[in-house]
Amino acid sequence: MSHDDLRRAGFKDRTRVAAARETLLEAVTPHERTDRVPLERADDRTVAEPLTAPNPVPSYERAAMDGYAVRAQDTFGSSDRSPSVLREGDDEVVPGEAVRVHTGSELPDGADAVVMIEQTDAVGDELEVFDAVAEGENVGPVGEDVAEGETLYEPGHRLRPSDLGLLKSVGIREVAVYDYPTVGVVPTGEELVQSDPAPGEVIETNGLTVSKLVSRWGGVPTYRDVVTDDPEALRAAIQRDLTKDVVVLTGGSSVGARDYTPEVVDELGEVLVHGVALKPGHPVALGVVEETPVLMLPGYPVACIVNAVQFLRPVLKRMGRLPVEDQPTVEATLTRKVTSDPGTRTFVRVKVDRTDGDEDEDGDDGPERRATPTRASGSGVLSSVALADGWVVVPEEREGIAEGETVAVENWEWSA
Repeated sequence: MSHDDLRRAGFKDRTRVAAARETLLEAVTPHERTDRVPLERADDRTVAEPLTAPNPVPSYERAAMDGYAVRAQDTFGSSDRSPSVLREGDDEVVPGEAVRVHTGSELPDGADAVVMIEQTDAVGDELEVFDAVAEGENVGPVGEDVAEGETLYEPGHRLRPSDLGLLKSVGIREVAVYDYPTVGVVPTGEELVQSDPAPGEVIETNGLTVSKLVSRWGGVPTYRDVVTDDPEALRAAIQRDLTKDVVVLTGGSSVGARDYTPEVVDELGEVLVHGVALKPGHPVALGVVEETPVLMLPGYPVACIVNAVQFLRPVLKRMGRLPVEDQPTVEATLTRKVTSDPGTRTFVRVKVDRTDGDEDEDGDDGPERRATPTRASGSGVLSSVALADGWVVVPEEREGIAEGETVAVENWEWSA
């Protein structure tokens, strides 16, 4: 269907969210760019090469308890009634001697076991041992924590602070990681200004919001100046950012008289999806130009955010070789009924409050979460999402959710 035909017909046939996302992701090829960075700068980066331990941890046998390092055979037969008597040594353990050790300290030469301190009694320069120990007892062997040559992380693993500590412990000081995906963020619309709007003008917010979401999701955004509603200007802006891994345009994605973006993308490449069964934000368009994914997000701020979470986030994860993890949720009781069109996935913005709950079946009182919709409609009302605690997703097969039903409130601003 041509752009003019679509403009006349509107969005009668809309692709379901899951199908649209899969179609887009099939056009995404993870990039191959890598870099070597010191551990101090490797937090939250994606591993590009297998990481194996060059050294064991620990690299020596160590005491697993506070006590005395001994030769196990010197303690055989020890009991409360008949303790073994050993001399206290200072360094190496020789037959008939014991050396004081602390948890984690290196096992002295000659020792093969540790007697816990509570099973001993020092009498002068002699030590009474009341418990027999076996060879290796209370001793941490070489490589107990990490074995030499052990594979620690495979490519695609996202490094965490604890991972960096482990890597440092085995002697790794720098790692090969994938570069962050790059994103050109282009706000469009002749009515947009950055500040001091005159009548009929609107302050640009979508580009800023999307740029910061890109940073949270592991990408590097380039926040461009506003591009007016002109096919030639849009074409030049898209072509300029084809050096990026992803191009995102905000505004101009619908079928109005000034919505040229899908038409321009289809001339340069291919529009894969135009119109998705979600609310707010069904006029989203998804395409590809010269193997670069191009996302055309609606101009209404809430619709822009919803579509960025549903489509841009998974694109960045795949481009950066990271798993697309579910957003965290909390359970709450819905305080008002919400409705949804059949076949449409609806995102309902809610505030979450905690109240004193009724006594449960175990007789305990506890706080109860209550989810109150901030607004049932209005994809241009930015405060309805900015002041919300999350949203409730009404799936396509439902026509709404009743008051009092337990719902999952999704924290869409979670940074991972």
